[in-house]
Amino acid sequence: MKVADAMTSRADLVTVSLPGARDDALEYLQEHRFSSVPVVKETDAGEEYRGLVSRDDLIERPDEDQLAILMREVPTVTPETYLRDAAQLMVGSGTRRLPVVEENDGDALAGIVTVTDVVHAIAHGEVETDATCGDVAGADVNTTYSGAPLPVAERELYFANVPYAVTLDDEGEMDGLLTEVDILEVARVVEGADDTGDSIADEDDDWKWEGIKAVGSAYIPTRNVEIPAEPVRGFMTEDVLTVSRKRSVQEAAQEMISNDVEQLPLVTGGDLAGIVRDVNLLEAL
Repeated sequence: MKVADAMTSRADLVTVSLPGARDDALEYLQEHRFSSVPVVKETDAGEEYRGLVSRDDLIERPDEDQLAILMREVPTVTPETYLRDAAQLMVGSGTRRLPVVEENDGDALAGIVTVTDVVHAIAHGEVETDATCGDVAGADVNTTYSGAPLPVAERELYFANVPYAVTLDDEGEMDGLLTEVDILEVARVVEGADDTGDSIADEDDDWKWEGIKAVGSAYIPTRNVEIPAEPVRGFMTEDVLTVSRKRSVQEAAQEMISNDVEQLPLVTGGDLAGIVRDVNLLEAL
């Protein structure tokens, strides 16, 4: 199977254009629940592909408004690239989306192929694998307390460099799942807020640590993305789908596609034992 058989073509792809502002990209990411958006520029020779802007770029550089500075370069593939090769490139480069450029013109955007596209192909048996969830699951699970303020949980996701956290209750048992998409959906751009550190916690809040407030002040300067300082439990998914070690990778892919999720906690004997992320499924190819 080739990339052309799985990708979203340019005709169906929404992009942002240069020159442009961060709000253009943020609106797109919130509306479509994607992790990044392609950036193009109209020239005398036609449209040229220039790079990607991701959710992380917008959050990590809150004072920067110009897309030309916010965007990043990622590897590209062509429509003729084999999907297995594209999957290996995603895993190796740590990106969830690969711009697809024309075979004979690297500046012409032909489409986008994503981790989700590969998961779809696995789910439908279009790329085969005999691996099980136990073969690909990660043993290191990112967690957060369901009573933690949402901005604190967002920082935990950021420092762990993963898009999710399994949420734990007062007894340390799994009681939900929080993703960066959950956070992005309730984030909003703040204009002219001179002092936003106090929005992390109230004076009497048990979570009012000076370290958190310092992070908050750095994270939300005069123009930034503001995140509600309410407990994680109000934003997490409570009914979490799980998998066992013996479940096949194809079955896990089918669960992810059917339920629109990117990770499935691995449970053994009722206990949390690992995590199967969509990118883990690509490693089975």
